[in-house]
Amino acid sequence: MGVKFLEVTSEDEGQRVDNFLMRHYRNVPKTLIYRIIRKGEVRVNKGRVKQNTRLADGDVVRVPPIKVPEKTESTVPAGQLQRIEDSILYEDKDLMVINKPSGVAVHGGSGIQWGLIEVVRALRPLAKRLELVHRLDRETSGCILLAKKASVLKVLHEQIRENKMSKEYLALLTHHWPKGLEKIDLPLLKNTLKSGERVVKVSKEGKPSVSYFRVLERFDDCELAAVRLKTGRTHQIRVHALSQGCPLVGDDKYGDKTLNKAYKKLGMKRLALHAQYLGFEHPVTQAWLKVEAPLHDDFELTLTNLRGGKA
Repeated sequence: MGVKFLEVTSEDEGQRVDNFLMRHYRNVPKTLIYRIIRKGEVRVNKGRVKQNTRLADGDVVRVPPIKVPEKTESTVPAGQLQRIEDSILYEDKDLMVINKPSGVAVHGGSGIQWGLIEVVRALRPLAKRLELVHRLDRETSGCILLAKKASVLKVLHEQIRENKMSKEYLALLTHHWPKGLEKIDLPLLKNTLKSGERVVKVSKEGKPSVSYFRVLERFDDCELAAVRLKTGRTHQIRVHALSQGCPLVGDDKYGDKTLNKAYKKLGMKRLALHAQYLGFEHPVTQAWLKVEAPLHDDFELTLTNLRGGKA
């Protein structure tokens, strides 16, 4: 396949260039998409772009030759299809909210045969413009929003940019949170290692990042907190919690390995972070929607064991 020129329509206006390309090249690994953008091989109106560059109506996107893998039948196991179908919290003709299980990546690629978006596209084949509105880390469970139309996606992205979308998480913190501390306002800098692994740290050179922590329940050696986000940076809650000496239970990147082993015995064998509430204005009806994702069994079991004094 040679060089292609894709024209941006009004439906795609405001969309990030990486998401635009992922929609046009659904069989291409996202790592390849990011690589050609990083190398400057993708041009918009003949200029270099970054992956988060937003497109405007009438823009022309130049795409270098890409070898598109032959389309294969869905490799998503039937059990996983049913698992995600059962996890739908809200759905209408414009959008849907899913209670994503921990361990499910939002995208396939990098050795992952399928992710949440591939599963949902298999479940809803008639929704040709189905896209993720935002992302969750693979190990994080809870509310994730998907749009079925480009026009709906555009409005929801505007809500995110204008801080009009409400997100609240439940996090199980190791140690005790500093008394009286609610607002964490520390800039975060994202680094990508040669292996492709993303690592985030507090840095003056980072992007502004604000989280609000509220302790809900205190246990002997840990605390359950509600966390509200003003910004949505990569690993924001995890790194902000770490900055106060309270990394999340089960965090294998920023946490305490010895403590994580202890909490596995109580039922928490993964990152103890759950996107519990998601609030937004419906792009079509203008009604305010607030969706709650119930805790999954492993999180519930851990809290039950902690309340029983087994920590």
